[in-house]
Amino acid sequence: MYKILLFAGTTEGRELAEYLSRQQVETEVCVATGYGGQLLGEDAYRTIHTGRMTADVMCARMEELAEQSEEGVLVVDATHPYAEEVSANIQAACRASGAEYIRLLRESSPADGSGLVVVDSVQEAVEFLKGTEGNILVTTGSKELAKFKELPDFAERVFARVLSTPEVAAACAQLGFTGKHLICMQGPFSEDLNVAMLQQTDAKWMVTKESGKAGGFEEKIRAAQRAGARVVLVGRPPEAEGLTPMQVRACLMKKLRIKPKRHISVVGIGMGARDGMTAEAQKACMEAELLAGAKRMLEGFEGLSKERFVSYRPQEIREYVDEHPEFEKIVLLQSGDVGFYSGAKRLYEIFADEELTVYPGISSVVYLCAKLRIPWEDVKLVSLHGRSANVVAAVKRHKKVFALIGKGEDLSALMEKLVYYGMAEVRVTVGENLSYLGEKIQTGTAGELVKETFHDLCVVLIENDTVHPVVTHGIEDEAFLRDAVPMTKCEVRSISLSKLHLCGDSVVYDVGAGTGSVSIEAALQAVDGQVYAIEKKPEAVTLILANRQKFAADNLTVITGPAPEALEPLPAPTHVFIGGSSGNLREILEAVLRKNPSVRIVINCIALETVAETLKCLKTLPVTDADIVTVSTARAKEVGRYHMMMGQNPVSIISCNGSPGGADSQIS
Repeated sequence: MYKILLFAGTTEGRELAEYLSRQQVETEVCVATGYGGQLLGEDAYRTIHTGRMTADVMCARMEELAEQSEEGVLVVDATHPYAEEVSANIQAACRASGAEYIRLLRESSPADGSGLVVVDSVQEAVEFLKGTEGNILVTTGSKELAKFKELPDFAERVFARVLSTPEVAAACAQLGFTGKHLICMQGPFSEDLNVAMLQQTDAKWMVTKESGKAGGFEEKIRAAQRAGARVVLVGRPPEAEGLTPMQVRACLMKKLRIKPKRHISVVGIGMGARDGMTAEAQKACMEAELLAGAKRMLEGFEGLSKERFVSYRPQEIREYVDEHPEFEKIVLLQSGDVGFYSGAKRLYEIFADEELTVYPGISSVVYLCAKLRIPWEDVKLVSLHGRSANVVAAVKRHKKVFALIGKGEDLSALMEKLVYYGMAEVRVTVGENLSYLGEKIQTGTAGELVKETFHDLCVVLIENDTVHPVVTHGIEDEAFLRDAVPMTKCEVRSISLSKLHLCGDSVVYDVGAGTGSVSIEAALQAVDGQVYAIEKKPEAVTLILANRQKFAADNLTVITGPAPEALEPLPAPTHVFIGGSSGNLREILEAVLRKNPSVRIVINCIALETVAETLKCLKTLPVTDADIVTVSTARAKEVGRYHMMMGQNPVSIISCNGSPGGADSQIS
């Protein structure tokens, strides 16, 4: 592995040394003064070399390290931008020893140029100040402080801010800077502290260097503006090409070929506005080096100087993070609450090998219900954001339904459905742009809002005081619209549906659906599933559509055409009911078994010939657990003063399961 030699004369250098220790990378750090060594300190992975070094001494140390490494020496020059001589010595030593030189460039700070006097050197600053009046706060350090003695009245005008070491204080005292004119402190300094010093010294001028963001340059400029002082800026000397602190990290980690130790936070931003985030979540974002998330989520953090990656795809985010090992603290932003229809669960899988902390946000249902001053513990939660849901069935069964909406047009379509299914009077509250400046909350009936247009960033709460919580099958025959179309009678229908063993999310075929009575009841039971009513007769199709509207079975789709041809484009079924086959029973069974070899099948047979044909199919097709029940029912009919039982046609109900890999036959 490479040996790392770091010349750390700046805040960035100190931060890089600490980063490498956290990554368990052995590093030798060179600092010019004992004070610099004290700031860093040694640990298990970091050794400190204190004292100024000539180019020859640097070269000798690089050669010693090279002998200890099979790959060579990486030298990072993180000295101050104004330390030109030191950088020149480091570069010369690298050339002589063959070590690889990496220059860490301090990021410059853009500043408002008003009130700035820009000069090329401290000497030029002194020459300029000779023609001015007023006190001067000098923040350029102690090395060139002697030049300010050329000012005729320097002892009264100049206040020097220098490092707080005994050696520096003694050197400044020998130059004649003592008492209140000598301020010994360790920076960088806040804007408010700079303002206080300018006001305390009654300074009309501040002399500073362009020390970059880490050197507190921006805080100095703003402080001078607030205090009414003008700035004499010693311009930064031109530097050779180099890398930013983050680029240096990336370079080192890739050359060392080690997996970075980092911490990843999954943060729920709530509605979106930063004020609505929890304090913990905001702190994680403030401390992060990388923010990743969808564009809308990142827009709330434009004021933070953070690296950003715009993406909502978990795998894409993982690839970006792995390609940038320099980021140690990463925040993955998620809308709303990370546990409420959130992409966070996929992030947990993708980043399962990383150290993760999760910060939940305030969900939109909590926010909206709080605005309305109503509890939400009894709300049915659904989502139409990137998914489908049977919201109509939920509204029929629950007094309160909350739905996340993908687009404004999806909400408009939902209002149209509620009106179509006879629920125009349900109360609807729409929340748009929640927590943002354009927040809008409006309440009305579905009928009143059906013509409204809505923003894409919206949610809805629907309240229905006349719920119909259907929990079992057995709708009376008279409840269906019938005409002359055949219908599976109530008692037989109940047994047939029981034999189907439906689940809440079943995909059901009703082949030869007739009036759609079986389809309707199946749709009301499998509210999170989908039912397909296959019917070839136009008059029956019309009845099914009418019954679907009457019972608000929105998860029922009518397929017009003969089976098995009409089954081809449909998704694979989990359950199939066959009430009429038009002589194509075997072909229909083969078709559904091809789509799902484990499908559950129930067949109703009235004619004995259909029973015989079904039994023949069961013997030759890959099915198992065959069960045959003959149902004979009678209904009472008034005849004068008496009730007579009138027998109905007996029906054979045959059920079975598909048997994947069944040995009796194969389906071509």
